[in-house]
Amino acid sequence: MSRIAIVFFMLARMLPAQPPELGQGWLPEFNLAARQLVSLAEATPAGKFGWRPRTGVRSVSEVYMHIALGNYWLLEHAGAESPIDTSKLTGGMEKKVTGKAEVIKWLKDSQQAVRDGYAKTDLTKKLEFFGKPSTAEFVFLRILVHNHEHMGQSIAYARMIGVVPPWSK
Repeated sequence: MSRIAIVFFMLARMLPAQPPELGQGWLPEFNLAARQLVSLAEATPAGKFGWRPRTGVRSVSEVYMHIALGNYWLLEHAGAESPIDTSKLTGGMEKKVTGKAEVIKWLKDSQQAVRDGYAKTDLTKKLEFFGKPSTAEFVFLRILVHNHEHMGQSIAYARMIGVVPPWSK
């Protein structure tokens, strides 16, 4: 075994175990992001769901509701069946749903809707997304990216209020 191989082998043994979903396709990656988002929300004290880094910036609960509502909205735009017609939601849902249990329920329900929609949707279906030609697959990719974007925001919020992401302990 070469020295380089030995070094890589030793480094790999020092790294924490990686989630089995990594690099295994869209649905496993979505499931990993969903699990991490829910575990972070569950680890956050209920009294901190109203915390925001400053005026005019989304609070903890608003970020999770933004993810949930975005999941439903993007699901509709992927041409998938959604259990919620986002056009009929009353304005300001991000600000109206603030309690920890209700926010987490919205998050989990939206994640399950995305899973169900992904399983039933023709990913090659051509559609228009933000005025451009696209496919259902690319809109589902946007769902995953959107979840990760706001997970990063949620991790930063969590760290600022003293919450360690459960998977990094």
